[in-house]
Amino acid sequence: MGSLDFVNSNDNLFNPEEFRKQAHQVVDFIANYYTQIESYPVLSQVKPGDIRNQLPNTAPSQSEPLQSILKDITNVIIPGMTHWQSPNFFAFFPINVSTAAFLGEMLCTGFNCPGFSWQVSPAIAELEMVVMDWLANMINLPKSFLFSGGSGTGGGIIQNTTSDAIIMTLNAARDRVIKKIGTENMMKLVVYGSDQTHSTFEKVSKAVGINPNNIRLIPTVMKKGQPFSMCPIKLRKEIENDVGKGLIPLYLCGSVGTTSTNAVDPLEQLADVATEYGMWFHVDAAYAGSACICPEFRHFFNGIERVDSVSMNPHKWLLTGLGCCCLWVKRSDLLVKAMRVEPEYLKNEWSSTESNSVVNFKDWQLGATRRFNSIRLWLVLRSHGVENLQNHIRSDVRMAKDFELFVKSDPRFEIVVPRLFALVCFRLINPNNNNSEDDNELLNQKLLDLVNSSGKIYVSHTIVGGIYLLRFAVGATLTEECHVIAAWKVIQEGATQLLKN
Repeated sequence: MGSLDFVNSNDNLFNPEEFRKQAHQVVDFIANYYTQIESYPVLSQVKPGDIRNQLPNTAPSQSEPLQSILKDITNVIIPGMTHWQSPNFFAFFPINVSTAAFLGEMLCTGFNCPGFSWQVSPAIAELEMVVMDWLANMINLPKSFLFSGGSGTGGGIIQNTTSDAIIMTLNAARDRVIKKIGTENMMKLVVYGSDQTHSTFEKVSKAVGINPNNIRLIPTVMKKGQPFSMCPIKLRKEIENDVGKGLIPLYLCGSVGTTSTNAVDPLEQLADVATEYGMWFHVDAAYAGSACICPEFRHFFNGIERVDSVSMNPHKWLLTGLGCCCLWVKRSDLLVKAMRVEPEYLKNEWSSTESNSVVNFKDWQLGATRRFNSIRLWLVLRSHGVENLQNHIRSDVRMAKDFELFVKSDPRFEIVVPRLFALVCFRLINPNNNNSEDDNELLNQKLLDLVNSSGKIYVSHTIVGGIYLLRFAVGATLTEECHVIAAWKVIQEGATQLLKN
């Protein structure tokens, strides 16, 4: 065995019985972490370098026992973590999880199969097709986005993040247009979003070769009924101006639930503009798309039948755990044409086949290898069922409504943007500063620092329309009404302390 002569048996590398024993220990460790999670500061209190200074500079030359490793996780790693699964986590958007997601992740890792093509593991490819159609039906997507929809080109794929979804669709849009106008006109392509579109849009646009000067972010305003949503009139004027300069409109990224305030863009009116100028229209519904499994929220998707692609992240609000961004397209053939490469070592009788029965997902993504993520989503959908997932969404929205009422009942605070879904945007107002925005910003920065440094809760902030505000997002799996009430008390006490001073 050459350099591996020291290995006496494969049992040293993987022994099912030893795995069973150690896996039980790790499951117990994780379960204990969750029973104790409220005892930890939600936002890590360590300083830069604290973690590295407690760990050796080199890997151990000999094996170490699991108990020793778990001890270091307890003493070194956990204190350096921000606890996103804490019921007192209200920052950014949730990244929630469930028992079913944990079990699905165990199966995914346990099988350890790279499902890049149909042949290497038919079950991975076909289960993904099934669960993508399941979820598409749950949010009532048009049949043109489904594998089973009859178009022959519709379907979906589980990507890791929204960045992956945008880079794939933007690349397909670029490839389609370049074949018409030639690569020499590449620098004339223009992409459009709003100043509230997720920052990944700008990053991805640069990554696929769009001239940074041709990335348009349409300014939004606090408009009644549609606060901070993209204005179709402004978009059209921007496009007309670009066309007048000899530039070529390529891609429009709309949003259903922006990061800062949960703004929803008017999809139907934006689709009119996109259709007129032949642009690819993608909708990013990373957070709020999950809410559309509830009929009462489905109207936020009105007009979705006219877009080219849509993505949402079940890892944010559907209890699925990180690494699950679902992307649906009407024209999967355009993704495949833009991305397919066929080295000899990957060729087989199915490698060039793309149909309703055979899908090679390596041609739908940037990388080659891919994880069995569909089994995790499959377990979540089967273990909970649609009705329980709907109740989960509604419960979070109800708790956010309660928090909104708390804010409105205290005259020292104001709601800055009307609540949508389970996000409340608010701020503290200093009654003695004549509503100076600079003073209010400083006051709310201090309030944010005060409540977060307490370790009791974690909230985040943003700036929209020149207003600095605090964001309170309900969605952690373990959050209950008592946690929302306690969080509001922490915020009120912080406000009282600041205003006294």
